[in-house]
Amino acid sequence: MIRLPKLVLAAVAAITAMPLAAQMERVPDRTEGDGPYPTLIVSGATMVEGSGAPPMGPVDIVIENNRIAAIHPGAAPDDIRAKAGRIIDAKGMTVMPGFVDTHGHNGDPMKAAQPSYGYKLWLAHGVTSVRGVSFYFGPGQPDLEDTRRSAANTITAPRLFPYAAMGDKWPGGAIDSAAKAREWVRWAKAQGFWGIKFFNSLEPDILAAALDEADKQGMGSVAHLAQPGVQLVNARKATSIGMDGITHFYGHFESLLDDGALVKYPESYNYFDEQSRFGWVARLADQVVEPGSEEWEEYIDFLVDSGVTLSPTFNIYSASRDVMAAKNRDWHERYTLPSLMDFYAPSATNHGSYYKDWTTEDEVAWRKFYRYWFDLTKEFHRRGGRVTAGSDPGYIYQTWGFAYIGELEMLREAGLEPLEVIRAATLAGAEEIYQSRGQAPPMGTIRPGKLADLVIVPGNPLDNLKLLYGTGHTKLNYETGAIEQVGGVRWTIKDGIVFDAPALLEDVARMVETQKATR
Repeated sequence: MIRLPKLVLAAVAAITAMPLAAQMERVPDRTEGDGPYPTLIVSGATMVEGSGAPPMGPVDIVIENNRIAAIHPGAAPDDIRAKAGRIIDAKGMTVMPGFVDTHGHNGDPMKAAQPSYGYKLWLAHGVTSVRGVSFYFGPGQPDLEDTRRSAANTITAPRLFPYAAMGDKWPGGAIDSAAKAREWVRWAKAQGFWGIKFFNSLEPDILAAALDEADKQGMGSVAHLAQPGVQLVNARKATSIGMDGITHFYGHFESLLDDGALVKYPESYNYFDEQSRFGWVARLADQVVEPGSEEWEEYIDFLVDSGVTLSPTFNIYSASRDVMAAKNRDWHERYTLPSLMDFYAPSATNHGSYYKDWTTEDEVAWRKFYRYWFDLTKEFHRRGGRVTAGSDPGYIYQTWGFAYIGELEMLREAGLEPLEVIRAATLAGAEEIYQSRGQAPPMGTIRPGKLADLVIVPGNPLDNLKLLYGTGHTKLNYETGAIEQVGGVRWTIKDGIVFDAPALLEDVARMVETQKATR
């Protein structure tokens, strides 16, 4: 048997690019947000309720403490309005379920040592739930503490759902047998983790045992099928032995090779040189069957029939098709920490900072790669497969919150209609998180009885998803001739607590200015 415990640690270390013993700062107690209120009303908004139903409005949404109590077309009765502790005037605005980010990280002192930086950026963009895969790597990190404090609303943070990387965090040694894999899964469940992130560094029989035990324990599973192990377990194999979700593109194209059982690597390829790794991976599109071919169609049908969920995280690799645009985004100057910009810059050591000699040819290859990846995702979704929205922030010029809205735009580019994008960002993400527990999610749609997790934005994001960016959308006012910034989330409601989204952004801007001043 090939034993790969060191590869597990190597994968974790490469992705976090930090010493496993390094610690984040503690999140301060919450001072932001008002509520929950005995009765809160969101009044006069157009509602996009999350399931895919068309917009409807105006409506009054009545919230009691942290639950939606009623939805009234037009306006709530006068007696209900009279007893409201607060009425939010949302005329001309759109209200949606709070967004769900199914691929979150928030740990690395060299990038952003204070976790509230990421948490506030997520909330400021309407993200009220995040699945951490993992939030923090290594033992002694505050995944579970942050989760408990968020659930108690004692910190300013989205609702947190912690996953642990297979083999990480525990004191029991390497995962080198099926029995050890099952033992680790039971340990992770007892600690309070909701699921497992796999980096594909296990033998198939050990992986199968871990997935079987995860099912027994009601834990979710998601895979980043990295190149060092994808020759043993590609996406087809992982799905066939019980993986719940596939994130990124890894494993799909290795399941669709046109000529040969293994990927043909160039002679100069070196996985540990990320310029080589990411520059080459786009060329994988040249080795797979053509979209629309019999083999391509059969693979998509297989994925749909298996019930697997795809969380593509298109945004996290988007700089590869235009790196100059990515490093000059509107929000970097005011909202991206200097330490984070340092991490993003070309580096021989930082994970994802691989643009040391990025060429036109590299970008053209990535644009072709995206066409194939978009086609696969669109067809999977069109045939009934579940697609969710995950941002994988903190790498490759993708800053928290802003990266999530970028993912929504790229889901639209892949071919999902605007209502389908919102469903991917809300109900679909909530369903993915709760499916392993056999439970209907308590959030994800705006319906009586659901948790009061909402995002309220001026204008109609179905017409223009750019309205959701914290920096807003640049638009000419034809009456005055002035260039204006419109949009930006106005309020985010999590658990019935109302957060002023622009105020959260101002908190982040102060963090950025403080760090700049210390330099």
